[in-house]
Amino acid sequence: MPQLTANDLKVRGIAAIEDVLAGQTEATISVRGKDRFVVMDVAQYHYLRECELEAALAQSRADLAAGRAVNETAAEHLQRMERLLTEDAGR
Repeated sequence: MPQLTANDLKVRGIAAIEDVLAGQTEATISVRGKDRFVVMDVAQYHYLRECELEAALAQSRADLAAGRAVNETAAEHLQRMERLLTEDAGR
């Protein structure tokens, strides 16, 4: 992954980011020799967020299929939470 230094940003600003992202989708920014940040094209960011949401949806579907979900009304949910809090307080 290409790397920018904090000094590159200080001296060249956004132009440094634009140059490094011209051929890459992301780059690291190092501060005092250590990688601290990642910059990326907004399209890459949106793609990664979409992947993250798809993974969360797949996990939710797996939980439903495995019976690790509760189907209840809001009122039932509140009652169950209150019961759990009461049980935890008694321990």
